[in-house]
Amino acid sequence: MIYKFRSKATGDLIMLGPHGDQILRLLGRDPAPQGIIEPGAMAAAIAALEAASAADDEGGDADDAPGSSAVSLRRRAWPMIQMLRRAQAEGESIVWGV
Repeated sequence: MIYKFRSKATGDLIMLGPHGDQILRLLGRDPAPQGIIEPGAMAAAIAALEAASAADDEGGDADDAPGSSAVSLRRRAWPMIQMLRRAQAEGESIVWGV
């Protein structure tokens, strides 16, 4: 499964299913084939992703270690955080579909 997040304020953001599920759960949403994040909810969404990223970094995650092929939560969440910031600034929603 693939998630395609879209907003009129940004380009599309594509995530594999497990990663999209993780991001949606961090946003307090159940993974679903379709959904929307309204501009009014974006500040809380950004804060949730930033907090989860910081907690992941503090947890001593070795994803960023040299030679590691894993991608840290911080790196996975960064494109979504940027999308949320741009969409919020322009007052546009983010929608997704599978």
